[in-house]
Amino acid sequence: MQEFLEYIVKGLVQHADAVSITPVERAGATVYELRLAPSDVGKIIGRQGVTINAIRSLLQAGSAKKGLRCSLEIVEDKPAK
Repeated sequence: MQEFLEYIVKGLVQHADAVSITPVERAGATVYELRLAPSDVGKIIGRQGVTINAIRSLLQAGSAKKGLRCSLEIVEDKPAK
């Protein structure tokens, strides 16, 4: 599932080299933490969250076929002061 997410996200952003997806196990489910360039966050979220919701739907459908529970979160790193 991680490769699938990387393929989709890297196709949508300008800074594909900055994309990082980290799987984290939480309560029997896998949460994929997505980190990317700040300028690309808006592209992944889309207008009114349409793009991110579509990616999450694809992830849930694909993982359900494999008997897994997966979700996706965008992690925005706060700049150091």
